[in-house]
Amino acid sequence: MKEYWTSLASLLGVFAFFQTLLQTVFPPELRFASVKLFNRIFNWFSSYCYFDITEIDGVNTNELYNAVQLYLSSSVSITGSRLSLTRALNSSAFTFGLSNNDCIIDTFNGVNVLWEHVVIQRQAQTFSWRPLPDEKRGFTLRIKKKDKSLILDSYLDYIMEKANDIRRKNQDRLLYTNSRGGSLDARGHPWESVPFKHPSTFDTLAMDPEKKTEIMEDLQDFANGQTFYQTTGRAWKRGYLLYGPPGTGKSSMIAAMANFLGYDIYDLELTEVHTNSELRKLLMKTSSKSIIVIEDIDCSVNLTNRKKTNNPGSRNYYDSGAPEMRGGCGSASGEDGGNSITLSGLLNFTDGLWSCCGSERIFVFTTNHIEKLDPALLRSGRMDMHIFMSYCSFPALKILLKNYLGFEETDLDDSILKELEEVIHKAEMTPADISEVLIKNRRNKGKAVSELLEVLKIKAETNEKNGGLREKNGDDVEEEEQEKRALENPKQEFEFEENLKKEEDEEKIK
Repeated sequence: MKEYWTSLASLLGVFAFFQTLLQTVFPPELRFASVKLFNRIFNWFSSYCYFDITEIDGVNTNELYNAVQLYLSSSVSITGSRLSLTRALNSSAFTFGLSNNDCIIDTFNGVNVLWEHVVIQRQAQTFSWRPLPDEKRGFTLRIKKKDKSLILDSYLDYIMEKANDIRRKNQDRLLYTNSRGGSLDARGHPWESVPFKHPSTFDTLAMDPEKKTEIMEDLQDFANGQTFYQTTGRAWKRGYLLYGPPGTGKSSMIAAMANFLGYDIYDLELTEVHTNSELRKLLMKTSSKSIIVIEDIDCSVNLTNRKKTNNPGSRNYYDSGAPEMRGGCGSASGEDGGNSITLSGLLNFTDGLWSCCGSERIFVFTTNHIEKLDPALLRSGRMDMHIFMSYCSFPALKILLKNYLGFEETDLDDSILKELEEVIHKAEMTPADISEVLIKNRRNKGKAVSELLEVLKIKAETNEKNGGLREKNGDDVEEEEQEKRALENPKQEFEFEENLKKEEDEEKIK
């Protein structure tokens, strides 16, 4: 036993001697240089190159790391057998990701690349103003050297774009409003937002299928048209004018457009904006991939059709100043705190130089009376597509029956369908009116259909007796719209009451 320990001690002594000799002959600097030279020789003969993308870049978060993580979470790219599952804040979808130290292969333009998710424990930290995570995370990208230019020039930009699209689709869409006019809050934002939860889609929208398909294709062409707009030198924006009687689904159309494209909505209240400068500030604070909406534009501001203006002393639109547009329908001057937006300011907002300060944005105007709008607002380049929201047609009625009662076309008798088809055009009822009849009787589907048919026949007979004229008197419509705007704006409510008093006094004098 004693000889064993003696032999072991001798061996350890010899090992220590050679270790000391090795350190003397090969100092740390020489060993480090040898390892570096070996790695360089290995890289010369290797056909691959490697890129490390860390989660933390110094003290800041690496945006490229987050983009890669989102991109690899897409169902098309995931090929790994072990995945992690997460759900981010304000997100409406679950996200798949690579597990620790797992690898996947992705393909871009026919080139295969390998991604590895590297996770290692971080060493004990010293004092830091910003504590770092316990784990050091990153992605390692392995590509062939011959594909290096392609990957660095196109692949990483492609990943960033796809990550932004995934992030936008997963997050809840927002509905913005300018309740403070154009003034900024403490964070420097003029808009306030709430989550946009409107369930309207093109599938549930009561409209002729052919017309819906045309609108959807136009929207899709716009969303995919970045290269086209750059090549033609046009601003990446598009305008839609929705016009028609009240209750025909203009607001539902806007919600369906937002849900179809995944865009946020900016609901611009012109009566809260006082000057053209405030209007420009609001436009500058809108984001790309958004829909800017001005509802009831003929009632938001007093838009005068310049072709119908008979005042010889009025200045031409092309003079130094365009006509002013005062807030509210029929309101008087806006000197007491009212807005002084000009027609020129609104036109520049939709089609001027300031409209190009963002990209991939849609402008939507709605009106019940297109004839009241100035032709300058309606031309192509401002309102590129005019969409007439008509009374309920037979194809739209079948969609409503499916939405509210679950009826397919084959579930109803041919005789009932024929009666509905014959009477629907004569009745001239809006989708909103028909929906109310179906909602009221949705628990009794047979009663709902029979009552709807009866209501349609009564409406059709009434229209025939009145010579097919079911529209209200123009003065009544104007008064109804003034009441609507008065409820939304206290100043207009006061002006509306004053106008009513003046009219009553004039009638008494007469």
